[in-house]
Amino acid sequence: MGVYFFYGDEDYLIDKELKKFHSKLDENFAEMNYVVYDKLSYTDLISVLRTQPMMFGKMMVVINTHKLFGSSSKSESMLNASLEDNQIKEIETALDSNIENNNDTVDLFFVERFSKTDKTKKPDTRRKIYKILAKYNTMEFQSIPDYKTAELGAIISKMAKDKGLKIANDAIEALIYSKGNELRAFDTELDKLGVYAYPETLITKKMITEICTSKEDLFHLKKYITSEDKSSTLRELRKLLETKHPLEILSPLQTFLKQYIYIKIYSGKLSNKDIAVKLGIKEGLVYVLSKDIKNISAKSLIRLKTNISEAEYKIKTGQAYSPEEELENAIIR
Repeated sequence: MGVYFFYGDEDYLIDKELKKFHSKLDENFAEMNYVVYDKLSYTDLISVLRTQPMMFGKMMVVINTHKLFGSSSKSESMLNASLEDNQIKEIETALDSNIENNNDTVDLFFVERFSKTDKTKKPDTRRKIYKILAKYNTMEFQSIPDYKTAELGAIISKMAKDKGLKIANDAIEALIYSKGNELRAFDTELDKLGVYAYPETLITKKMITEICTSKEDLFHLKKYITSEDKSSTLRELRKLLETKHPLEILSPLQTFLKQYIYIKIYSGKLSNKDIAVKLGIKEGLVYVLSKDIKNISAKSLIRLKTNISEAEYKIKTGQAYSPEEELENAIIR
């Protein structure tokens, strides 16, 4: 039996590693020989650890430890629960027994997934159950901070290459601005971009802007910002932050503010057509954006863009204690 212990807060990398092992199963019996357990009683857990090999090739058993003993809360995770000494000993005996008997047709995976909001993002190494699992094949999968753009960029390049794509450096930067450090989101967006670019294989910054930046989600936020309604702005921003990383909001917001400022300064000096050509947008959009900023001064727009640029820099360089609060303060101050 092969025993593996995967833990960390980067769900995407954990799943990717599990898929590597899954791909090695006999494709004719893969569905039968792949089992995932989320909720188990202690008795059922022992039964699973003593799993006998199937007669149809290798078997893969995944145990999500955060959801053992009938609860999905972290406090009830097997690695954090209070186990009796005899229970821990029985778990260790069951694992050692399979290994000693050369049971190489069953691979057992203990998976401890942490939320990115967890402070520790690591199992409690003082627990006896952790020390048992750590004897085997242990791998840590931690998320990469937003400000480590070089590491994120290398991963994006590798993802693109695996999909038969190439991605320009400025496109990588734009994708990071748009999706923060969400590896799963990178993977999904690259799939969409591959279809969009076909038959070409090069992903450009323009494609990122057109495909990956969700301007629609910022409609109400823009409206409140330009009306200088700070209470409504803060409320709308917090709604967006429930589902989006601050960098996902900052990138399109910077684009809007750049357009707003240019239109505010040159309105009356240049025609809407000339402004549209300069900004690379449709002439009709210039008219719409002009109405949005009718009651806000160029000075206020420039101050807001300055605040947001400072917040973006702090978030990307890791200087922001809380990226969410940094963005909130930049918008409402």
